[in-house]
Amino acid sequence: MTWVKICGMTNLEDALVAVEAGADAVGFVFYEKSPRCVTVETAREICSKLPERVEKVGVFAGESLARAVEIGSRVGFDSLQVYPLSGPKSVAAAESPDLPKQKRLYFAFPMQKLVSDEHAISFEVTKSPENTFVAVLLDSGGPQRPGGTGLTFDWTKALPIVASLTRTQNVVIAGGLTPQNVGEAIGILQPWGVDVVSGVEARPGKKDPEKVRAFVRAVREMDRRVG
Repeated sequence: MTWVKICGMTNLEDALVAVEAGADAVGFVFYEKSPRCVTVETAREICSKLPERVEKVGVFAGESLARAVEIGSRVGFDSLQVYPLSGPKSVAAAESPDLPKQKRLYFAFPMQKLVSDEHAISFEVTKSPENTFVAVLLDSGGPQRPGGTGLTFDWTKALPIVASLTRTQNVVIAGGLTPQNVGEAIGILQPWGVDVVSGVEARPGKKDPEKVRAFVRAVREMDRRVG
């Protein structure tokens, strides 16, 4: 079954809608330039009121992994999603051998970077701390805006790269996903998971409950089709 993350949570109401809809994970953005950026206090308060079964993910761009771990521990996140703004090569240098074993780790990269250097990711993820690495997340962002762009990348063009990665890694697809197109994305790329932000919003930072429910339904319907 496809892992589903609803990202960009800024309030408890939206997080509870995602839980009720059947999402596997909810994400909290710690990137000051994002309209969805939250404080440690806000994220901690929301997470404390969510069921344990839902994965709580802290999303970090341009931060060292050590800093992400520090904030994640203060909030109580289950997982950390890291966008290294300087590129894949920065990930290994930023890693900490003290990453708590309970923290799951996602490395996020823009497809435009991967197209030009498709071997970088497979090298870097082998350096991640044992038993913590979960998946590579592929997004449509870039250096100035690592995620939440509302834009898709070319799924058909990306298929060979994604297929190569999935031989050894779990792959999560993000970027411009909506209730209307997520089924198509899953059908083409067959990812381990999908991640949505703007595609289920009423406005930046505020979710549309019907879009959230429709997104999860669309994923589950595609899961049933592919068996």
